[in-house]
Amino acid sequence: MSFQTRQYHEVVYHTSSVLENKQIFHGFSTRLGGVSGGRFASLNFRASGPEPDDRANVQENYRRFCAALGADPAGLVLSKQVHEDTVRHVTGADRGKYFIVPADYTADALVTDEPGLSLMVFSADCIILLLHDPVTRSIGAVHAGWRGTALDLPAKTVREMGRLFGAKPENIRIAIGAGIGPCCFETHGDVPDAMRAAFGGGAEDYIKPRGAKWTVDLKAINAWRLREAGAAAERIDVCPLCTACRPDLYWSHRITGDRRGVQGALIGLPEDLR
Repeated sequence: MSFQTRQYHEVVYHTSSVLENKQIFHGFSTRLGGVSGGRFASLNFRASGPEPDDRANVQENYRRFCAALGADPAGLVLSKQVHEDTVRHVTGADRGKYFIVPADYTADALVTDEPGLSLMVFSADCIILLLHDPVTRSIGAVHAGWRGTALDLPAKTVREMGRLFGAKPENIRIAIGAGIGPCCFETHGDVPDAMRAAFGGGAEDYIKPRGAKWTVDLKAINAWRLREAGAAAERIDVCPLCTACRPDLYWSHRITGDRRGVQGALIGLPEDLR
């Protein structure tokens, strides 16, 4: 298993070998290949926040990323992410929500088995995951910061794919994208305490003291929790890159605060899969 860096015209993105399958298309964006300028340069998907990016530029960035992956922008389904543990079952009625048409829901994880839909989540340090079960032809996209990790959201998404679509955890293929690593995720005691409260002593392997603070390996915690939920270790691929270490490739909230863009992860089911 490995992550590969690919390029389509100017757009630079990553794919995971664990998700390579004709049933789906997928990709994890970098900040390279869009039309936004300044601190949003260049493939930014965020049109809100302090002094927001130009919406027309953001829309063009979506179109470019979709073209790179072979996705129809009209089939995109996005979400307002709120660091909670809602898993939304996406249907055709959600087609275009938060991209073309308004939506009235919040969710940090999206799942579907309907062809023609593409699910997309966003990050500027948080952990983003893409999931695919080739047996039931179902997919998921998850945004898990430290709060979502403590809420066990990725593992909950696996369980929801089982409840909704009959997916067996051992069949689900999972790619964990670039996110802040333990090299840079230095925290006070609140984050380690949340992990210990959620997962008991098993969390200790992923928490290390650093002076008066702690480092926490969020990607490794999520991979562990996914294995505990029944996912096969050989079907979990983890990108080693840290978003805070690589400002040339990613935006990082830890480095720049809220004055920045976001990268995204997209997974979709082709319309002709029906």
